[in-house]
Amino acid sequence: MKLKENCKYNLVIPTSMGLRLTPVDRMPVHMSNQYLMTSTSAESNVGQISASLGKKVKLLTAFVEDNAISDFIKGELRKRNIDFEGPDVPTGGPWGYRHHINIADSGYGMRGPHVLNDRAGEVGRSLNAKYFDLDRIFKEEGAQIIHISGLIAALSADTSEFCLEVARAAKANGTKIAFDLNHRASFWVGREEELRAAFDEIAGYADILIGNEEDYQLALGIKGPEAGGVDIADKIDGFKEMVKRVHEAYPNCQVFANTLRDVKSANEHEWGAILYVNDNFYVVEPRPIPVLDRIGGGDGFVGGLLYSILSGWDEDKWVKFAWATGALASTLLTDYACPANEEQVWAIYEGNARVKR
Repeated sequence: MKLKENCKYNLVIPTSMGLRLTPVDRMPVHMSNQYLMTSTSAESNVGQISASLGKKVKLLTAFVEDNAISDFIKGELRKRNIDFEGPDVPTGGPWGYRHHINIADSGYGMRGPHVLNDRAGEVGRSLNAKYFDLDRIFKEEGAQIIHISGLIAALSADTSEFCLEVARAAKANGTKIAFDLNHRASFWVGREEELRAAFDEIAGYADILIGNEEDYQLALGIKGPEAGGVDIADKIDGFKEMVKRVHEAYPNCQVFANTLRDVKSANEHEWGAILYVNDNFYVVEPRPIPVLDRIGGGDGFVGGLLYSILSGWDEDKWVKFAWATGALASTLLTDYACPANEEQVWAIYEGNARVKR
């Protein structure tokens, strides 16, 4: 894939930043009184792979003005080597804006993870193109890829329009568009027609489309394999046919990715992926991975895929590296993975966990 040259940023990402509170020692939320607090968003998790490996990554986001949590998030992003831009929005009183809180345990064995998303008053729901100079970002500074998530596109009417305007500006200025469908049923309630139209338009601009086992079906209405029944590995041919149908619906898109996950227990998943590029399929067959915490694994996959494309590698490497960065994220209690170097990621793909001295 040929990318725009002489850009200030390799990757630009709209997002809504918040907090994750994770019970220590894999305790369940309702029984724990000790928590690990980290800054989080699915989209910044994606950018973290590239940021950790030396690419220039920038978030388009919003913060609460004069707020300690905003200061914490900004400090964490600086530590993570991620640039950010966006307004400091006045709190608006005790019932006004704040950063969202994700309270999620990791599960253990046959006890699955429990996730609580507290998004009341979320400042990211106010994201609007008026806060950003899109000509400067895409024409003067330049970006090789913009990554848009379905979570942000569906967060509010304002963010839906924001993502559409960002996609239009990126397309007009030669920036490649990656769209991770990231369907969340609760965001779509009562907004199905509006969101289907927005997702269809963004997908029409996209150069890279990404989903899991159900995203293409739920977000774009593309028929896929039936749920349940046989193991996920036995459905790969069905997923390939689904991807071909997606390509027919969005012929301008060049890259299609589909992650595969089969949960055996909270600690063990079957993890695989399918990539379709230039009429060629590249597949990592599902294989067992140990899981410390599953949240962020899909984001790690997307981050590895985009890093591979930004690095100009041969296409057969993309899905392997992406599979490994997704697996890496599953070994951590943060939602995001910070690979030490490419060698560490390739060792994960090869199944080499020997001590590194």
